[in-house]
Formats: sequence, structure tokens, C-alpha cells
Amino acid sequence: MAKDFLKFLGTAGARFVMIRQLRASGGIWICCKDTNVLVDPGPGSIVHCASSRPRLDPAKLDGIILTHRHLDHANDINVMIEAMTEGGFKKRGVVYCPKDAFENDSVILPYAKAFPKKIGILKAKSKYRIREFKFMTSMPHIHPAQTYGLKFKLGGKVIGLLTDTRYFKGLNAFYKKLDILIISVVFYEPRPGIDHLSLPEVERIIRDTSPRKTVLTHFGMTMLRANPELQARRLSVKLKTQVLAAQDGMILDF
Repeated sequence: MAKDFLKFLGTAGARFVMIRQLRASGGIWICCKDTNVLVDPGPGSIVHCASSRPRLDPAKLDGIILTHRHLDHANDINVMIEAMTEGGFKKRGVVYCPKDAFENDSVILPYAKAFPKKIGILKAKSKYRIREFKFMTSMPHIHPAQTYGLKFKLGGKVIGLLTDTRYFKGLNAFYKKLDILIISVVFYEPRPGIDHLSLPEVERIIRDTSPRKTVLTHFGMTMLRANPELQARRLSVKLKTQVLAAQDGMILDF
């Protein structure tokens, strides 16, 4: 496997695809200059690390990032903290999450909070570092939980991760001038009142931000029925740019 790579441990979006495991929900593993970071370890994350070929060893994680607290993104956070710290016997690694994922009704169990070397609270439009992996957060997204998108460099490429949100004016500004845009597209058609993106809104975002490559992921039921690969090909032709549909286990190497 390449030195710098990004692997989709899962591409499930929203509740029913996750519950039925029509697509896996393990998050995204990023390796940057021998720094290993896991973004959004949803249900089954540790299982998909173990079944990955080559195997991904959670004990070699240097950090975990939650874009927000919802279960399809955060369910395996505690087991991955245990794995990263070898059951808490090695105080190591960094966990970054929004404030509402850590305080009050925390998704990180009280005993597990003592295991990492550091737990950092994400804020809007701020820069962070996990060893050699540097990233910054977006403006707040519009979602029922505190939610931030991410931007980072990998192998000389600038990559944006546009996670769950309702479309709103100003969203596109953070995601311009990207080599690769990874974007969560739950719905095939707009669903007013539900804070997730639909395929027409994603098309608009791609037009406005002009990434060199776009990778669609986090599919809901209507997107699966519409065939994400087919829709990605149609967008590629229509927009004259490269659009891919992520698959479980897919690797982007740099």
C-alpha cells in the first residue's frame, strides 16, 4: 500500500443503510507520512480494520477525528480509543471532536477519556495537527449536531471532506480550490426539512467549487436505488470533470 493513502472503510449514509449494513459504516482511514488517522469510526469500524487487506492495525493509530456525534459516524469511537491505546495501557494518540460530542451526553465514555494523550475540541475555521497530519475545519454545517467539514493535504493534494449538512448559502466557499472533494450525498432527490445533501445539490456544489476530482460517498437508500456508480458517470459527462462513487474498501493513494 502506498505511503500516503486514504481508504474508505465504509460508504453507508443515514440510518437505514447503516442499520441493514447495505454498505459498511467504518469511516475513513488516512495515512500521511506514517501518521495514521481515522475519521468518523461508525458501526463496524474495528471489524473493517481487521478484515482490510492489507490489515489496518488500530494500535498504530495516531489520532481519531469525529466530524459530529451521530452514531453512523461515532458509534465505534470508544472501541477505537481502546485499540489505539492498547486497552488504555499506553497513553497515546489524539482525539478531536466537536464540543457537544464530548461534554454533557458525551459519546466518549468517562473511563475512555483518560486513555488518549489528548482530547481536543474542534472549533470552526481552525487548524489542527496530529503528528504529520495537518487539517482545518470548515464553518459550522447545518445539521442536528455540531458538525464540521475538513480540509487537509495528502501527497501534495488538497482534499476536502464535506460531511453531513443541509445546503446553505456560503457552504461552497470552504470547498473551493481542491484537488479532491469527498462529499456525502444521502438523497437522490431533495428532502426539504432534513439536513442532508441530495444529488442535485451536490451537482451544484461541484459546478461552483470545480474540484479536479469528486468522490461521492455516504449513500442513503434512495442513492443506492439510483445506483451511485451510474450517477457518478452521468455527472462526469454532464460536468466534464471526474466524479467517482466510493466503494467499501476503496483506496485513493497519492
